Amino acid sequence: MSYVASPSVRSYAAQKGVDLDQLAQVSGRETLAREDVDQAAGGGAPMAAAGPNHRRYWQVDHSEYGSVSQEPLSRVARFTADNLSAANAMIPQVTHHDTADMRAVEALRTSLREEATARGIKLTALAFHVKALARCLREFERFNASLSPDGDILILKDFVHIGIAVDTPHGLLVPVLRDADRLGLWEISARINDLAKRAQARKIGPDEMGGASMTISNLGGLGGSAFTPIVNPPEVAILGLTRTTLQPVWQGEWVPVPVCPLDLSYDHRVINGADAARFLARYSQLIADPRRLLI
Repeated sequence: MSYVASPSVRSYAAQKGVDLDQLAQVSGRETLAREDVDQAAGGGAPMAAAGPNHRRYWQVDHSEYGSVSQEPLSRVARFTADNLSAANAMIPQVTHHDTADMRAVEALRTSLREEATARGIKLTALAFHVKALARCLREFERFNASLSPDGDILILKDFVHIGIAVDTPHGLLVPVLRDADRLGLWEISARINDLAKRAQARKIGPDEMGGASMTISNLGGLGGSAFTPIVNPPEVAILGLTRTTLQPVWQGEWVPVPVCPLDLSYDHRVINGADAARFLARYSQLIADPRRLLI
């Protein structure tokens, strides 16, 4: 079968005495990395990619156990499943969890409610999250990057485009908010609303779906206290948001504070745990004092 292996991987395989043609055939992988060579050289069975050779082991006649029905997956759902399966198999992912104090954001949203109504815009908390993420992507350049397919080169981006994951009846779509770092809160809110509505109506063009610096997966309206979002390649990180809840915080006395859980999954080949901790610490600082976002 055909496969991709960088010159450095080919040289490494030759040193280890590993036949890449045979390794690709056995593993079913379309891209081979040093880790695959190490596993083969160590005598371990290479992990099969989630392709047809792997899926045949999952073939079960479920009707033997009871009544069933069938529902074909949409084209969007099939594409998403293939992409995320490959990402989960190929990327060493870690998720870092933190929280953000939403008191100042909620107070500012309340103070701007009349102006938002006059503008015909719903100023959501998500707009503040987008603004904070855009600032952090400018300050932490390794998060605003992509690895080359062979994993040898880190491509640093001089733009900030943020993907917004949208749950639609047709499957998960991720339209992209371009140049988010250059937009104000009103424009961010208006564009998020427009992208979400058109995604639901399947009116998002291909040119609006790619090239994100990083994606936000927002489950705040649905619930949950934490989750582990899967990195959307070729991005190197994704931010998950879940429902804001009141939590008791000790400040000389117990104070009820609206707290938003943050879940940052990242590609450990590019980002380490200390990077992730600093990134979310800065992010939380910006959310706690949104005036910083307006400077």
